[in-house]
Amino acid sequence: MGDTDTSGDDTRGGTRPVGPVVVLVGPPGAGKTTVGRRLADRLGVEFLDTDSAVEARAGKPVPEIFVTDGEPAFRRLEREAVAAALAEHGGVLSLGGGAVLDPSTRELLRAHRVVFLDVDLSAAAHRVGLDTPRPLLIGNPRATLRKQLADRRPHYLEVATAVVATSALGPGEVVDAVLDVVRGGAEGDAG
Repeated sequence: MGDTDTSGDDTRGGTRPVGPVVVLVGPPGAGKTTVGRRLADRLGVEFLDTDSAVEARAGKPVPEIFVTDGEPAFRRLEREAVAAALAEHGGVLSLGGGAVLDPSTRELLRAHRVVFLDVDLSAAAHRVGLDTPRPLLIGNPRATLRKQLADRRPHYLEVATAVVATSALGPGEVVDAVLDVVRGGAEGDAG
């Protein structure tokens, strides 16, 4: 785990870990990238999406990594990118939807403020569009997304220090809810 300041008494409820101001997790369509960029702008910090870090390291887009190198290679690159970002990035960090599947990533996240951007299937399907290049939504995209939501939800909840329900909110409202968590150190449900 990373270094922490000593102003509080525990990493999940008071001590701010060295690293990101906040980490956003959630499924495709939850708004992690859109909200993350806006949130970083409002906080005056940098935004980093680990999928972009993976693409920079691999020299190719995520869908191409899946096709040419396979999911295990992508997950290895993702795990490395997340670990580096948690140790080095001081702004808003957005993780790819499947990053929480890795046990070592979940362990690292325990030392950070993590907001789960929760979204229901209908809203996620609408936002993703189901026609964008999402490598794990091949075949029957709606059924695949439904399964991902069900399979990953326990992991999102495990790492979350707060949950923001995004389905009925616009991006600005989600940013406001996450700001409440960041500024007030609020935990639990928001939105």
